Amino acid sequence: MKILVIWRLLTVGGVNAGWRNRSIYFKKHGIETEFLYTTDHGGLHIMQDVAKVYLTKDDQEIIKIIKQNAYDAIIVCDTGAAYKWIRKAKYKGPVLIEARTPELIKLIPHLKSFRGINPQLIVVPSRYQKRLVSILTEGIPIHVIYNGVDTSFFRALDEAEIDYSSLPELPNDKKIIGWIGRTDKRKNWPMLIEVAKKIKAERDDIEIWLIGGAQSVQREEFAAVREQEQLTDIIKWFPVIPYQQMPHIYAKIRQSVGCTLATTKAESFGNTFIESMICGVPVVASNIMPINELVVNGETGLLYRGQNVDDAVAQIYEVLDNEELHRQMSRAAISRVEETFAIQVVANQYVQLLKKIIPNNYDGESEVGTV
Repeated sequence: MKILVIWRLLTVGGVNAGWRNRSIYFKKHGIETEFLYTTDHGGLHIMQDVAKVYLTKDDQEIIKIIKQNAYDAIIVCDTGAAYKWIRKAKYKGPVLIEARTPELIKLIPHLKSFRGINPQLIVVPSRYQKRLVSILTEGIPIHVIYNGVDTSFFRALDEAEIDYSSLPELPNDKKIIGWIGRTDKRKNWPMLIEVAKKIKAERDDIEIWLIGGAQSVQREEFAAVREQEQLTDIIKWFPVIPYQQMPHIYAKIRQSVGCTLATTKAESFGNTFIESMICGVPVVASNIMPINELVVNGETGLLYRGQNVDDAVAQIYEVLDNEELHRQMSRAAISRVEETFAIQVVANQYVQLLKKIIPNNYDGESEVGTV
């Protein structure tokens, strides 16, 4: 079986991390995955070692790729232009949609018209996202399949395995808060600034590691505010960390009895939550959907109210200042991910879905109902 995944943005974010994990699992089950992107935002290094990647904006080249490769299925992820390419390539196989954008207004362009293509179903990464998509579509089955994490790659490293020689350097006297992702409006870096200001005013035993943001639209704005607010001593910024180093980042945070913090306003899933948890690092985040589908409040992390800075800081202190609670949450987080989000669990659900909709691999009706 050979499938093509089309997405506009080749980023280091959760969509590509999720698909990286899936494609590794798919390969073990005889499914070859290829990827087509139109714009590179620094994500090529996480994909190129696991699957073939096409990177082009040229319509004719894209149509040629679709025509020549005889894909058994095409999966379109938030890319409205893809339906035009599929139609012009006269592709007759099944088309699936992945709806990932968590903001209704940004999702509309990708779901309002399929340009003559009849998608068989829509895959979403959370129950929250299913609710969102159901507002915009009618008559197309919607399936919830969580993102998965490769638990052989992301795991709680033993101390002897941790690469202490690479950045960031773990200070002896600090507990680490990891903030991982783009410095943009949705990830809500201004709240991180406010959290850092409050912590800096109250204590000196905490350091915040901001991992990522090199390609973010608001990176310069963030850098300027960080400087103006005199937070360069508490917020250490590492704009480019190779994906392969991330288990070591989480390991250092865990070693410091730290946590990860998310200030995001909206997510369709949130890969960093499950990566953090499988590495034994508790999560502090807002009590919103779908975060509360992933993080069990009081068990695998702590959830604060809305965008409330005081409550967020209180929850951070609760995790960082109670080593026994930290140990309990660490163990519970690992167990939850192994049971619910391990790649072999969720990617197998996707494999079964593909086998149902691709006629050569399924001896029965090709219709698939809503899950």
